[in-house]
Amino acid sequence: MIVRDRSFLTRVRDALPNLRPAERRLGEFVCDFPGELASYSAQELAALAHVSKATVTRFIQGLGYETYEEARRHARLEKQTGSRLFLTTAADASGEQSVAAHAAQAVANVEATFLSVTDQQVAAIAQAILDARKVWVIGFRASHPFAAYLQWQLTQVVENIVAIPSAGQTLGEHLVSVAPDDVVIVFGLRRRIARMELVLDQIGKSSARLLYISDEGASFHGNATWHLRCQTLAPGPLFSHVSVMAMCHVIATRCIELAATKGRKRLRNIEAVNDALEEL
Repeated sequence: MIVRDRSFLTRVRDALPNLRPAERRLGEFVCDFPGELASYSAQELAALAHVSKATVTRFIQGLGYETYEEARRHARLEKQTGSRLFLTTAADASGEQSVAAHAAQAVANVEATFLSVTDQQVAAIAQAILDARKVWVIGFRASHPFAAYLQWQLTQVVENIVAIPSAGQTLGEHLVSVAPDDVVIVFGLRRRIARMELVLDQIGKSSARLLYISDEGASFHGNATWHLRCQTLAPGPLFSHVSVMAMCHVIATRCIELAATKGRKRLRNIEAVNDALEEL
């Protein structure tokens, strides 16, 4: 039975000060590359960390696990939360990744992302945004800048749109006002906040149309009107968000196209006010 009162990595970090030298070396290795434990056997982990298998056994038991397999299952569960630490390997840390490798993966991510997205889907999303009483854009952590960016681009043709929450705010004051004829756009990129499912469920109760934009690791959300999953694989220790930005660009561009004459009129008025204020 896995006890989840503390995360796997929290257990390791808490134990480090009291470990013997070999076990401490193993603990520091696991802190840097926890995915190695999730992926390999005890013998393989021992070889990677340059310690004995007996050291691995003592280390695991000292963390409160009965068996190595129990610890590995806990690490695998934590891997699913999206911490980039779990995706970094000792091999990755041994050398630099080339610019060409990053560029190739970014191209592959965009291609893989848009394989499952149709013109009809994008048009439906864009039309729903333009027809909505109000558009709400939500993003936390790494998702926040994408929410702010999409809101900023859509403001050119969508008058009633807001990115939430702002600094110091909670969601309750906003979500209470979401109505059935609204559209809510939620960015859920790793690492997602622990209460993301509660947020999505609350939006579902409003009967508003929900566009959920996540990475490829998120399970399909059945209550979303549209769920677009962006591939975020990358060489090195960070997720690649090139495909997420591409998705924002496609949605914003389609909205501007569908806004047609009304949208162009708003754009002209925005430029006129900018000129009058000498802001640009």
